Amino acid sequence: MMKGQDWIIDEVKKSGLRGRGGAGFPSGLKWSFMPKVSDGRPSYLVINADEGEPGTCKDREIMRHDPHKLVEGCLISGFAMRAKAAYIYIRGEFYDEAQNLQRAINEAYAAGYIGPNACGTGYSFDVYIHLGAGAYICGEETALIESLEGKPGKPRLKPPFPANIGAWGCPTTVTNVETVAVAPTILRRGSDWFAGFGRKNNTGTKLFCISGHVNNPCTVEEEMSIPLKELIDRHCGGVIGGWDNLLGIVPGGSSVPVLPQKTCDTVLMDFDALRDVKSGLGTAAVIVMNKQTDIIAAIARFSKFYKHESCGQCTPCREGTPWMWSMMERFVEGNAKIDEIDMIEELSYQIEGHTICALGDAAAWPVQGLIRHFRPEMEARINQYKEKKALRN
Repeated sequence: MMKGQDWIIDEVKKSGLRGRGGAGFPSGLKWSFMPKVSDGRPSYLVINADEGEPGTCKDREIMRHDPHKLVEGCLISGFAMRAKAAYIYIRGEFYDEAQNLQRAINEAYAAGYIGPNACGTGYSFDVYIHLGAGAYICGEETALIESLEGKPGKPRLKPPFPANIGAWGCPTTVTNVETVAVAPTILRRGSDWFAGFGRKNNTGTKLFCISGHVNNPCTVEEEMSIPLKELIDRHCGGVIGGWDNLLGIVPGGSSVPVLPQKTCDTVLMDFDALRDVKSGLGTAAVIVMNKQTDIIAAIARFSKFYKHESCGQCTPCREGTPWMWSMMERFVEGNAKIDEIDMIEELSYQIEGHTICALGDAAAWPVQGLIRHFRPEMEARINQYKEKKALRN
């Protein structure tokens, strides 16, 4: 802290750290958007600990097992942004994690690390916990701010951006638990150390949450740009039934498109490599599905989730997600026409990019990925249904 705010932000920029909450925006650049000279309004740091993305369990591990790392990160990043306080917005279901985090905050206050004279520097910084109510939409930064203010969690139009008008009309940066928690280690070890992991523009280490049909589901910290196959074989004991029994993998939480086995053989786990194969790193929640999975039913379940979690503010999302789920349920059964595959794909593109926040995109992408890679399975299911119906008649 004695090295100053500009030094901290420059180190984070040089490290190449990108947001770990899903969007992958350069963290140092984001932090630099906060005003350097106050216009009389206080600045705030808001930590997104909502972690509502299905398959994701990384922030929970930090708050459960190493909450002091998050508190230290709040202090350092908050100081760099000249923030008065940090508000940690944690989902209400994370009761034990919230209790652990509150104990860590109390210990930090008692030790003088945070409070009116943080670390003896004369800088005043407070940390508060705010429990949410489990709404997925509150993972979007402006919806989170609305909820923090006591309003319904519905995204705001941007601009104005939170760095100008955020929580209670004051400059605010909303950032992810993992992003903030890794900042002290970067400053302690140096930006060059962190930048030494991974590829250019995809540097550092990352928490990967691997679940589904693997022999040892786990959350593990690994180097960015590790091959997906190596990640699963090294840390999870491989796919149940062997790699040849793999059907597909969702590489970044339920909101990114599924990848087929042939792509999973060689793809790297970073932002750019997964974008190039028309998917995304997202929260790095790796959901593995072997050939015993009904892939159509799995994606239909994703559609049901997004239909349920839509806040209803934007018409394409409010009306489109129930339509998409209803059609997907018929595809699971096979009670559809081949032409309807193109219809649901067109529907997904009418939702994608036409909403205030990215929930519309998140609802559309899994369906697009299914059609892109597993259209023959959808057509076969429809033909099977027709044959069974003909036999019954």
